[in-house]
Formats: sequence, C-alpha cells, structure tokens
Amino acid sequence: MMTLLKHATVVNADGMIETDVLIDNGVITHVTPNIECFGAEVIDCDGKFVFPGFIDMHCHLREPGQTHKEDIESGSKAAIAGGFTTVCCMPNTTPPLDNAAMMNYVRSRSNACGNAEVYPIGCITRGQSGKELCEFGKMKAAGAIAVSDDGLPVSDGSVMLNALKYAKTFGLTVLSHSEDKSISGSGVVNAGENATVSGLRGIPKTAESAAVARDVLLAEEAGARLHVCHVSTAESVEIIRSAKKRGVAVTCETCPHYFAATDDEILSYNTNAKINPPLRSSEDVDAIIAGLTDGTIDVIATDHAPHHFDEKNKEFDYAPFGTVGLETAFAVAYTRLVLTEAIKPTDLCRLMSTMPATILGLSDRGRIEVGARADLVIVDPDAEFTVDAHSFKSKGKNSLFDGWRLNGKIVDVFVKGERKQI
Repeated sequence: MMTLLKHATVVNADGMIETDVLIDNGVITHVTPNIECFGAEVIDCDGKFVFPGFIDMHCHLREPGQTHKEDIESGSKAAIAGGFTTVCCMPNTTPPLDNAAMMNYVRSRSNACGNAEVYPIGCITRGQSGKELCEFGKMKAAGAIAVSDDGLPVSDGSVMLNALKYAKTFGLTVLSHSEDKSISGSGVVNAGENATVSGLRGIPKTAESAAVARDVLLAEEAGARLHVCHVSTAESVEIIRSAKKRGVAVTCETCPHYFAATDDEILSYNTNAKINPPLRSSEDVDAIIAGLTDGTIDVIATDHAPHHFDEKNKEFDYAPFGTVGLETAFAVAYTRLVLTEAIKPTDLCRLMSTMPATILGLSDRGRIEVGARADLVIVDPDAEFTVDAHSFKSKGKNSLFDGWRLNGKIVDVFVKGERKQI
C-alpha cells in the first residue's frame, strides 16, 4: 500500500519545508505540495514535524547471554517507540560479538523481529581482551557495521594502532571507548565537589580526555577513521575540535544525559545517575552544548544501557553503570536543545539522522528525498508528557529521566515504508 503524508513540515539537515510526502514500496517517491494519490493511506501531518528515521550508533541490546536485561526484540521495539529506525548494538554481550557467526545471529534476529533494523558492531579484540584482533573482514561480510570494544577500552596503544590500520583496509570505522582505567580506577562518579559531599569515589576527567588524546593521535598516525564514543568533558571536546582543524578523520558522539544533567543528580544516590563516563559539571555541560552547536560533536547517541531492577536497586558503589535512553533521547534533545534555541530542528536532524548515516555508510537513509528509503518519524513538537519508565517497551526501566517533563512526542514511525506500532 502507498502512504501519503499530507501537510508535513519535513525536516532535513539543510532545511525545513511544508510539503507532502508519498511512500510507495518502501521508498520515498514524491516530495512536493498538493499530492493527490487515489488508493493511498493518507495521514494528516498538519502541525507535525517529519524527520528521517533516527539512527542510534551506540546502544546495548544485551543479546545473547544477558536477556534478563534486554533482548533484540524488546530493544528494537523500544527503538521504534523513540523514533529510531536503525540501531547499532555494542558487542559486550555474553559471549561477545567477536566473529562472523555472531554477526549473522544479530542480523537474523533483527530480521525476525521486524522492528527497528539492528546492525551489530563487532569487537576490536577477541573476547574484548584487548590483545588479539578479530577478523574484521569476515565480520564485515557477515553484517558488522563498525568495530568497538565498548565497555572495555583497548588499553595497549600498539593494539589500538594496529586495529585502526586493519579497520582502514576494510573501510570500517573504529568506535572508541576512550578511558584510561589506570586513572578511573574504582571511581563511580565525577571527581569534584559532589563526589566529596556524597562520599563517593571520584573519576578524574583526565581518565577520558587523556585517552581521547591518545586515540586521536593514533588515528592521525594510521590515517584511519576514528569515532569517539560518549564524549562528556570540555577537554575532550577541545581535543576533538583541534584534531578536526588538523584534518584528522575523527568524529564523535555525546548522549542526552551529558547535555541535560549534571553530577548534582548523584547527591540523592539515585543509581540511575551512575553512568560511565559519569555525569559531569555544569561547565562540561556548557562545553558539550557548544560542541553540538559548532559541529565539533557530530552525533547524539543513546548509550542505551538496560539493567534489571534488582541490579540497580543496590548501594551506589555496587550498582552497575548505565541508563536507558532509546525512548527518551529525542524528547530530551528537543526540550533541552531546540526549545532553548541552542540548536534548530535541522541541527537535530543532522545529529540524530544525517551524520550517523554518513559515518556508518548508510547512504539510503538520513534524508527525506526522492529515492531514499522510507524510514520516517512523525513528531508532535507541541505535545508535552511526563516520562514514565514503567511504561517503556524496553525491559530496562533504569531511566535517569524518569519523571521528567518533556516536549516532543513520537506520533508515527515508518521503517521501509511500513507503519510500526509504537
């Protein structure tokens, strides 16, 4: 069946227009006002934004081996509820996603579930050991879209340098969890006044920024593509800004919790505020927003990290790191960035759709134009709602934003032209 979106405000990275959009056989066939098409399902989008489907470069779906936290079916349903039509799952599963068979498994499960499309990110090293490189070529042929040891940094610089060179031969991007574990140690929150007041062990900002500097220099040496995950400090933003000016092929992401919240959240000992990297100071938040505004930061990703209630319901020191984010990312970004006029809706499209598609080589999505795959999100920008984590599609209810009042509600989602249930 054909679908006709009438009176839509179409948002692309390079502009917004009032128009109609016709979808036929999973593809956008017309983007023009006053379309008439007999037999098409008509959806009135008056007063609504229509974005290209959001693409999450960084989430944790926990399958295989940790499905009490999340699985590909529940995670991909959560993605749809948040407007994400494509998601990339990190490899720190049990066992890790470190071979072609595991790539095939994730792609097969994605196809079977039929929600958001899921691409696996393969490990950099076997078993995330930080030692022996995986077979990047075989993993890519089986569906890996990038490589990362996220959750465990590649501490050995020579291994990381070889990984960057090896990935370059296969046209793969290395997604780096930039953390110096010898500095972060057993810390659980950002080092600073709030850590002292709360009595919780602090993680110095240099645990991130020193590792970012190393990885950027290694990428420059290798002439390879590097993508820095979950940037959270002012120093990291400046290192990446400087590297881009030198022509280094580096991109980076941040997450909604790093521009919407500070480490004040830890003062109530809310374990949903225990995140790695940790929530930072207001000065860091300002630097993250500046990086989003000037293009230093390329992507807003979720780092969706679901955990079972019993795992998070512990003393702060013993609870695992992580917050869920697939179902709140757009609304948090819209509320805290667009409504405050830090960025425009077109910038949000760039950060959540166009740049992720470009970095990952997904040339058929990330824009609303004739011939593009019909991955679309309809948003009511005026709708206000209170986040209720208990209603999430995700198995994980560990949301930092539970109870927050937000604007920008996902109304409809299309994947390859198929209307999905939210």
